[in-house]
Amino acid sequence: MRTELTALQETTARSGFWDNQSTAQKILKKISGREKEIAMWERLGNLHDEAQLHLELLLEERGTEVDSEAGAALANYIATLDAAEVRHLLSGPDDNKDAILTIHPGAGGTESQDWAEMLLRMYQRWLEQEGYEAEILDLQPGDEAGIKDVTVEVKGERAYGYLKAEAGVHRLVRISPFDSNARRHTSFAGVFVYPAVEDEVEIEIDDKDLRIDTYRASGAGGQHVNKTDSAVRITHLPTGIVAQCQNERSQTKNRHTAMKILKSRLYDLRKSEQDAEKQKLEKTKKDAAWGSQIRSYVFQPYTMVKDHRTGEETGNVQAVMDGDLNRFIRAYLLKNAGLGAPRGGPD
Repeated sequence: MRTELTALQETTARSGFWDNQSTAQKILKKISGREKEIAMWERLGNLHDEAQLHLELLLEERGTEVDSEAGAALANYIATLDAAEVRHLLSGPDDNKDAILTIHPGAGGTESQDWAEMLLRMYQRWLEQEGYEAEILDLQPGDEAGIKDVTVEVKGERAYGYLKAEAGVHRLVRISPFDSNARRHTSFAGVFVYPAVEDEVEIEIDDKDLRIDTYRASGAGGQHVNKTDSAVRITHLPTGIVAQCQNERSQTKNRHTAMKILKSRLYDLRKSEQDAEKQKLEKTKKDAAWGSQIRSYVFQPYTMVKDHRTGEETGNVQAVMDGDLNRFIRAYLLKNAGLGAPRGGPD
């Protein structure tokens, strides 16, 4: 790995390196990834040695302080080992791509629109904690509260590889803040994740298969955004896939971004169709309603978040809503790789 890193670094010093901006950026991204991987393995080795030293001290001398330090060292080592294990699982052809994340409210009206906005906040917290760059490309606010739809572009190492674990229907149970009788309500929202398609990937789209509409943006963005038809919606007629963007002041830029989203979704659909053993995402989307959820978030009468695919659960709902998602992502990736249950158990 160090040899490969050295070769890549030498490439950046050659004349003409920046002649092809796209290729140069890819090489720099690969260098960054290799540097992080080497640093991770070095840290893992150091933590292993530290944990082993503490365990040796523990065998020689028992005491509250020694026990505490040994426990902390071992926990730190196991956490880093878990992260390395998950990273190793993300070796698919699209896992290292950027991602397009969309959230749609399901059954439940205003309740579900509010739940969709809560999920957006949850993912924004996780992305921030993990060091990803996220940009909201399109957001349709709800009629009374929450959001009707949101599309987020996520940039960073293995963004799609991690976020693909979140695709599916998410169910919320809580006392409704919109119900004057304070009754318990169940809400649903669908989360969909697509690998962002790079410019050089060939996705054939016939112009006659597209319907392009422009409209006045409804979200934040200043007076200019709200007074001109700068927002763009593109419908791919053969598949019914819709991509839209209202983030930019320029209609041209919004159209470019909407096409990027459309290409990513068409690429994901094509990839699914080419692999008969994979779940075909666009043909197996379940209704965001009863019985189809991948994860439940219960606020009342008790607190619990449970992933129904893996059985992973925790009682600390607030931590999850603040972006503590790694335990669920790891459990999903391990199960998906056929490696069984993760270390540790429910809180």
